[in-house]
Amino acid sequence: MIKYFQFKGIKKSRLMLMIISVSFLSCKDTNNKEKGNIIMDSNLIYQEYSPKASDLVISREKYLDKLYGFWLGQCIANWTGLVTEMDKVGNIGEFQTGDFYTRDNWGKADLPSIWGEGVPSDLSATIDFVFRDEDDVWGSDDDTDIEYIYQDLLFTNKTAMLTGEHIRKGWLAHIKTEEENYLWVSNEKAFHLMQEGMMPPETGNPKNNPEYEMIDAQLTTEIFGLFAPARPDIALKMAHLPIQTTARYNAEWASEFYVIMYALASYVDKDLSMKEKILWMTQEARKRLPNDSFSAKMFDYVLRRFNENIPWEQVRDELYIKYQVNQEDGYNITSKNLYCNGCFASGINFASSIVSVLYGEGDIKETIKIGALMGWDSDNPTATWGGLLGFMIGKDGIEKAFNRKFADKFNIHRTRVSFPNNGIDNFTNMAQKGVFIVDRVVQEQMGGGIDLEKGLWYIPNIGLNIKPAHN
Repeated sequence: MIKYFQFKGIKKSRLMLMIISVSFLSCKDTNNKEKGNIIMDSNLIYQEYSPKASDLVISREKYLDKLYGFWLGQCIANWTGLVTEMDKVGNIGEFQTGDFYTRDNWGKADLPSIWGEGVPSDLSATIDFVFRDEDDVWGSDDDTDIEYIYQDLLFTNKTAMLTGEHIRKGWLAHIKTEEENYLWVSNEKAFHLMQEGMMPPETGNPKNNPEYEMIDAQLTTEIFGLFAPARPDIALKMAHLPIQTTARYNAEWASEFYVIMYALASYVDKDLSMKEKILWMTQEARKRLPNDSFSAKMFDYVLRRFNENIPWEQVRDELYIKYQVNQEDGYNITSKNLYCNGCFASGINFASSIVSVLYGEGDIKETIKIGALMGWDSDNPTATWGGLLGFMIGKDGIEKAFNRKFADKFNIHRTRVSFPNNGIDNFTNMAQKGVFIVDRVVQEQMGGGIDLEKGLWYIPNIGLNIKPAHN
């Protein structure tokens, strides 16, 4: 498978001149001192706001860099994970793929995937990172392209909340009607239902979409957490319909877990180590999973084994036996005799993703490595954590971690259609659009404000009260 504005002292005439463009503008303060570059959305009327002492304060400039890091980190992880995607799915049913990979396989020969017809990945002969050099272009994949569409829909429709009609029109406009359309399982079914006139969320209703338990929403909706920094309540509200476009129950809750993690990246204590941040964020997001759900039990099992210092390979093998062989905790995918024994299913891929994010301990390289070696739909969980950690450390942090520079161009037309400039975009532009969406969310959904001259968001701090989803 294969995201305070206090105009005191600024005259309205000057304000209007500032708003006429969304490009970077040079601005001076009342003392004619250089204030640096200001980015602003010409489609948004910025309201006056008086900050409160309790408000969370976030730098828009730093957030721009973090959003760049999200797209870059996700691309690195996505394309690295694609090398091993579906190489290892266990030994049940028609596909017998032998023992799972271990850390010793990193840097060694890649084996064919279940659909590779005996031929290893054409991305890399060995299991290793996949990069794009500065003069190259990253291609979109299903881990990035639907998120790209959702960001574009929010921006072009000048809204913080997508409707079913927004989503249906966006999918029909930007997804090919004929193969190769780069859709699978629940996304594919939802798309066909949209073509027949059905509107989300009915496209993800189990009565209409038998693939609702698959992984799809987990790789298309994390970005909504970045559109609502430090406010998982708003992030869940924004992501609710996009998630239900293709998912219900455990697949929906796992998707919400990821959305919460992304929102918490702007809330977590900055003084903690990366390992401590990840541990805190995952346990906060765990509160969303109903205690009797297999998603919750998968998370609890992995966390317990992590705390017991059990090697990640052993935990992954235990998950395979526990859930795909023995079908414990209500995880009955194997009994359904699905293609590749449900290798696209939400559950087993969610469990494997928890292994990689915990054992990666906040190190982007280590997390991607483990994710790529986990098995099943390895590019999807890997892309999720590559995007999150890329956001947390930003563009410079990624370049420092890998000790190199990367391409900043992005070709959405590798998998999707009907975007400007023949589909060629860049991470700076994509990150800037995300900042504008956050502007609107802060103002319209959070009741906060934006200070353009200081480059700050003021976000009302209501604390965290993450409640379990309804079973």
